[in-house]
Amino acid sequence: MNIRELLSETFFTIKDKDFTYQNVLSALLIIIIFGSLYFFVVKKILPRFFGDTPDQLKSKKKVIHILRLILLLIIAIGLLWSLDINHVFHETTTITINITTVLQALLTIQFARLLDWFFSKFLIYNYEKSREGISSDEYFPHKKFSEKRISRKVQYALYILAIILILQDFKDYILFEQGSFELRISSIFVLIFIVLLTQLFAWIITQLVLFSYFRKSEIDFGAQYAINQIVKYVIYVLSFFIAAQALGLEMTVLLGGLAALLVGVGLGLQQTFNDLFSGIILLFERSVEIGQMVEVDGLIGSVKKIGLRTSVVETRDNVTVIVPNSKLITEKVINWSHYDDKVRFKISVGVAYGSDTALVKKLLLKVAKENLYVLDFPAPLIRFTNFGESSLDFELHFWSRNFVIIEDVKSDLRFEIDRAFRAENVQIPFPQRDIWFRNK
Repeated sequence: MNIRELLSETFFTIKDKDFTYQNVLSALLIIIIFGSLYFFVVKKILPRFFGDTPDQLKSKKKVIHILRLILLLIIAIGLLWSLDINHVFHETTTITINITTVLQALLTIQFARLLDWFFSKFLIYNYEKSREGISSDEYFPHKKFSEKRISRKVQYALYILAIILILQDFKDYILFEQGSFELRISSIFVLIFIVLLTQLFAWIITQLVLFSYFRKSEIDFGAQYAINQIVKYVIYVLSFFIAAQALGLEMTVLLGGLAALLVGVGLGLQQTFNDLFSGIILLFERSVEIGQMVEVDGLIGSVKKIGLRTSVVETRDNVTVIVPNSKLITEKVINWSHYDDKVRFKISVGVAYGSDTALVKKLLLKVAKENLYVLDFPAPLIRFTNFGESSLDFELHFWSRNFVIIEDVKSDLRFEIDRAFRAENVQIPFPQRDIWFRNK
């Protein structure tokens, strides 16, 4: 008897089911191979990636638990295959659910859990590494990084992908059918997966890939924001067409319908489209950028966000103002920090006739130089502007970068000017007028 004949011999029988030596040997090989692979990964590979801190030990325990479940499911599927066992739980003319499909579904979910942990940690690690040595206010201060938010995006995307793969083993029901168009259950999950993947991909491109380039090239924050927004819009538009194609929509019909729709909507929403195109112009032209101080309709504030239709300006009173983008393009806007990050301000003050003007100039310059928010260069200067009706009029001109609190800076300077004048007996006169009555 040769080896092939020996392997085909029956080893044991259970309920009229014969198990050959080949079946048993295959089952043992599967257990040995995957069991050895599991212990090699746990004992040799994982310790290289985890330290002894409580968080790392907790993560290691979680990964080992997932790997253990994957091992058990793989061995179970391998045993069913090697022993030629496949119990059917439910069977109809359109769908069959057996023990193998159930185990494969569970295995897919466990792989999704493992990939979820890996990609979440990978993205968070690279994000934090790219920000080493940078304070949180130095990059996109209007956006706060959330580890939980990124982890959830990865988790949802991978679980939806797992559901799509599981549906391949089951009947994919048609929910809606019209002509050649069919809307299936899997199509809905594919659409959700594309949306989640688009958000995740846009975040990776802007926050990891482009940020490293921005940091090396020392590109200013306004330009970074503009480039990121344009990249996001391109990614979203491309994902829209990919999603439409995944649903089975005819692109020519879709484009024709969109063109007709846009013409109709454009006539009714001219101002909205004006704001939309103004937003695109702002992102390309960069006449107004994130972080700049602007004055619009008498309101002075810092630009916190430039959206596609509106921009957000935060005033010095911490009031958020939503400004249509068309106002920033078509109307007069004063940009205090367009080409430079410093602006010159002035304080007017009058002294009594007969005062020592040289002393007044000296005191004003001293007060300005002692203030922390007044720049040394360009240096403050004093102007003797006029011989007024009741006073000798002077102006203190100074430069500062603290636009948001400039009124507080001016107030502090006035306090110090008053104190310095009192100490040197320099009088600030009140308005007065002599009236002469003439008798006729």
